[in-house]
Amino acid sequence: MSDSVQRDALYDEASGLVAIGELEEAVKLYRQTVEIDPGFFDGWHALGMALMKSGSIKEAIGAGLMATTINPNDLLAWTALSQMYVKNGQIAEAEDAKGKARILSLGGRVG
Repeated sequence: MSDSVQRDALYDEASGLVAIGELEEAVKLYRQTVEIDPGFFDGWHALGMALMKSGSIKEAIGAGLMATTINPNDLLAWTALSQMYVKNGQIAEAEDAKGKARILSLGGRVG
């Protein structure tokens, strides 16, 4: 099985686990997807969201930052990162991320 096929299978399985509320197991699988492919935007974004939902906010921010680094013009990634910062009490950082999301929502670019 090729790396990308394995990565995608793990990603799909993790997403199914999120849907039924198995966040810890999903986080493990999402971590595997980004170990296989460190440039896998969807894996980093999903990992960040799953970590945020499970209460691991600092780790979620790290994953969210990876997602915005890989794809700096993704509106959802910046919106998610803003939410993560808010949950961590980092209001200035949250406002910055929210501002980037706003620029993108108006058709601009940030990266």
